[in-house]
Amino acid sequence: MLFELWKHPRPPAAVFREQGQVVVASHGLAKRVLSDAQRFSPANALDAITPIPAAALRELASHRFRLPATLANNGTESHPAIRAAFGEAFEPRKVEALRPWLTGLTRRTVARAAARLRAGETVDLDAAVSSRIPLAALARLLELDAATAPEVKRFSRAALELFWGRPDLERQLELARIVGPFHALLRTWVRDSTGPVREAYDEHGEDVATAALFFLLVAGQETTSQFLTLLTCQLIEIPDLLKEDPKAVVEEGLRLHTSITSWRRVAVRDTDIGGFPVRGGESVLLWLAAAGVDEDVAECPHRMVPGQRGSRRHLAFGAGAHRCLGSQLSRMEAEVVVAELAPLLRRCRVVERPASEENLSFRMPSRLLVSLR
Repeated sequence: MLFELWKHPRPPAAVFREQGQVVVASHGLAKRVLSDAQRFSPANALDAITPIPAAALRELASHRFRLPATLANNGTESHPAIRAAFGEAFEPRKVEALRPWLTGLTRRTVARAAARLRAGETVDLDAAVSSRIPLAALARLLELDAATAPEVKRFSRAALELFWGRPDLERQLELARIVGPFHALLRTWVRDSTGPVREAYDEHGEDVATAALFFLLVAGQETTSQFLTLLTCQLIEIPDLLKEDPKAVVEEGLRLHTSITSWRRVAVRDTDIGGFPVRGGESVLLWLAAAGVDEDVAECPHRMVPGQRGSRRHLAFGAGAHRCLGSQLSRMEAEVVVAELAPLLRRCRVVERPASEENLSFRMPSRLLVSLR
């Protein structure tokens, strides 16, 4: 039940226990938990769902792999300073200043995909568009070299599977052999970096800067890439949505097709969630996808109606002190991609819909194959 939550209907209970976790499906209660750092710690946010075996741990350790408390899993006093070091890169004015460059990049990327389609090819829009734009934008903001884009994508998907998936022992070792060496490469990036990454390195050390960059490369681009693929498929299949304002389409997409379907917290002490008793140390799973279709969120909670009241009240970016640093960047990327892709999508048909891998928190869509009608 806990895996592939996107396949399950919203449960009737707002809070319940399932497979050793307290599951919260209510929008209001999930937001309350995310915002209450006194009772609910983020310390388990990056813990592997499937325990990592000794052989895979040795492989990771051989590359000095460490994930100290930095951003998503940091409930200590160091969190505000580390977040501030990276937060400067995501200031609204800096993000908005990126729009002309991002629009040009997206236009060129879409043009290449359109040329291939006109030539009669079947094109994977996930690889051709969705996987390219967010990584390039993040690299520009963080002043990183994105020349190794395929390597970053291979690493980020491996990390999502290793920590939030259900791989068997052999697969875990295979994934560790991808994640470990890339983590070692991140250390060299950190040592040679400028901008906010360098600031974090100088102030907090190599381990912290590397771990923060590790998370940002996964959360800062992979989640947006996944969302773009899911949203693009929806737009092809429901072409009337292409007539709507891209901003409104993106917000409804985030509410109904978020790439992060759940997130975790751990109870600091014996407490309750909406009157439901929770024991100290118990894992709390926030079912974000279910919260997005809560009856109290939108007028038509189960339908994609761009611009409807409550459309922006989703939890796709979390809430509280750990709310996504890149929320404005992700929104802008999606708006630009939808606007630039719209004329092409009107002429496309889906050849193969994206299939999602088994995962607790991430949709992990596969390729989206399209051709011209």
